[in-house]
Amino acid sequence: MSFGKTTPILRIFDEIKAVEFYVDFLGFKIDWQHRFEANFPLYLQVSRGDCVLHLSEHHGDATPGSALRIETDELEAFQQQLLAKEYKFAHPQIQAMPWGSQDMTVHDPFGNRLVFTNAICV
Repeated sequence: MSFGKTTPILRIFDEIKAVEFYVDFLGFKIDWQHRFEANFPLYLQVSRGDCVLHLSEHHGDATPGSALRIETDELEAFQQQLLAKEYKFAHPQIQAMPWGSQDMTVHDPFGNRLVFTNAICV
């Protein structure tokens, strides 16, 4: 038995704010987007490296305030990239966690919590 990779769905409410945060600030790219008709809710996929996220404006697709952990082997460099952008809504800091990892938490404009981690645990 095997399982495939997980793709979380995060609830968003504003396309412009989502692109500003996920693409302009975090450096993800838009892979594709879908609407059933003009002026309907947006569903899109963004990615950076092997990290793939689905973002949805559809009611019922996800719950605002979700949390996820994203592993990276370049946490300090990623933090410096983010700080250099001088994004007025986030100034992420790295914290040493009691279980041995280094974590950097960033909240999107919709209340979702993204924890970037080097995942080195003891």
